[in-house]
Amino acid sequence: MTKINVIIPAHNEGSSIAQVINNIPKTVDEVIVVSNNSTDETEINAKKAGATVLTEPKKGYGYACLKGMSYIENKKEKPEILVFLDGDYSDYPEELDKIVAPIIEKKIDFVVGARVKKLREEGSMTYPQIFGNYLATNLMKLFFGSKFTDLGPFRAIKYEKLLGLKMEDKTYGWTVEMQLKVLKQKLSYIEVPVNYRNRIGVSKVSGTVKGAIFAGIKILGWIFKYSFKK
Repeated sequence: MTKINVIIPAHNEGSSIAQVINNIPKTVDEVIVVSNNSTDETEINAKKAGATVLTEPKKGYGYACLKGMSYIENKKEKPEILVFLDGDYSDYPEELDKIVAPIIEKKIDFVVGARVKKLREEGSMTYPQIFGNYLATNLMKLFFGSKFTDLGPFRAIKYEKLLGLKMEDKTYGWTVEMQLKVLKQKLSYIEVPVNYRNRIGVSKVSGTVKGAIFAGIKILGWIFKYSFKK
């Protein structure tokens, strides 16, 4: 059996985190929830649902992901595949098997769950998110010949390949940094269409004007940085 770990960054997702964990297929060996400066029941509910719970006081999506990776790095048994998934129940955790299938069956290095329009619940992505995705993926196509259509958070990657990316972004640029480095290193990748629904609670990024603007700046910053990098 392929060893799979899941990392779920979570900031105040107490009302949704148990549902996310409970819907993850049993093919997963360990679910790691990284509580990113949460002040609600996120940690308690995640533990009750059977997850390994870590805490990361520094606020930022990337900080939480890096904390999860640091934990795995110190484990005796490393996973073959690492999956990233949001804790707000907007993704469908039960679709994890189809996210990892191309890696297991076709030896693909990296898979993104693409939130295609026909599978998205109405209102599940805000206009700034949709426009940001469109702009970022088209710039990636222009500069790097990319075939990505989404920066979706539901993604899977071979663990050893992820280590080789030397991830560093601490906040909103995490997803685009990963995809840009996959392109630069010429890793094999594919998108898998996934369902997407309205999240439980209010988004910390797209739910605020400040969050949407800051995320957009970070994403574009990574793209332009890599477009001029040798």
